[in-house]
Amino acid sequence: MQDDIVLKTEDLTKHYGGVHALDGANFELKKGEHVAIMGDNGAGKSTFVRQITGVEQRTRGKIWLYGKEVNFTGPIDAREAGIETVFQTLALADDLDVPDNLFLGRELTFWNWLGPFRFLDYKAMRQATIAGLEKTAVKIPNIKNTIRNMSGGQRQCVAIARTATFHSRLTIMDEPTAALGVQETEQVENIIRQLKSVGEPLILISHNMRQVMDLVDRIIVFRRGRIVANLKRDETDGQDVVAYITGAKGDDVADVA
Repeated sequence: MQDDIVLKTEDLTKHYGGVHALDGANFELKKGEHVAIMGDNGAGKSTFVRQITGVEQRTRGKIWLYGKEVNFTGPIDAREAGIETVFQTLALADDLDVPDNLFLGRELTFWNWLGPFRFLDYKAMRQATIAGLEKTAVKIPNIKNTIRNMSGGQRQCVAIARTATFHSRLTIMDEPTAALGVQETEQVENIIRQLKSVGEPLILISHNMRQVMDLVDRIIVFRRGRIVANLKRDETDGQDVVAYITGAKGDDVADVA
């Protein structure tokens, strides 16, 4: 496998009984590359991400991460391997502050020699949180505020900042601006550009054509559970992408290698 390949899938397939939600997806993502996944509702986009991140177990197929074949049994395995995912639901705890949310499930502790009795290292978590926010240029006036008291844009930015805090090897964003206003959307898009500037690879699932054309290097189109197009952003346009999404073009599976 090429040294510059971050993620590769081969014949990735998911069946729910007689329903073929994902069928033979062959996909590659290179280092530093930002790729958009597009398609109508039910096209297989989210199913594809759930297989990659271990949320669901695939029916068949193989997945490689940085040249190593992986078989995640759950999302924690994927996270420990360096895949950070920002889902539409955000998976944030409303009654916790920013550091507690960023380190939820992977808290820093000290006095670990006491066996099961450990103390949370709040100072280290706050410092790491500030560093993560600075890396993505996220501005949160008071990181001690609970998530419940933040705007939708701030909440989304906190979820994205987790990827920077833990030095993700791959970031996946599922419709990160779907429920945001214009200013909040711009803030999230600036974070994506910041990740691009530091060479972090990213998969973006989005229905927003303007956003996709502004932010990514390639566009992968799913239709009826299959990949039907692999398009370089600077060699296509919105009308061409829509034609693949609707089925006016590309009934055959595309080669995305």
